[in-house]
Amino acid sequence: MKVEVVMAWPRRCESVTVELLHGATVADAVAAAGWTGREGVDGYAVFGVNATATTPLVEGDRVELLRPLQID
Repeated sequence: MKVEVVMAWPRRCESVTVELLHGATVADAVAAAGWTGREGVDGYAVFGVNATATTPLVEGDRVELLRPLQID
């Protein structure tokens, strides 16, 4: 199955599409994208819905790596 992995910063973003086996998790997608241990990641979401590393994925999901919220 194909899954998109996305990381966004102010004024830029990165996106990688990865091919995973059925039953893959958010952690599998992040690892396949080569983004394990990425600094500044505070959590995960799938199409904007809070997720964990063990959340199962389905074909066409978009995994979002979330940065910490900043307050002025």
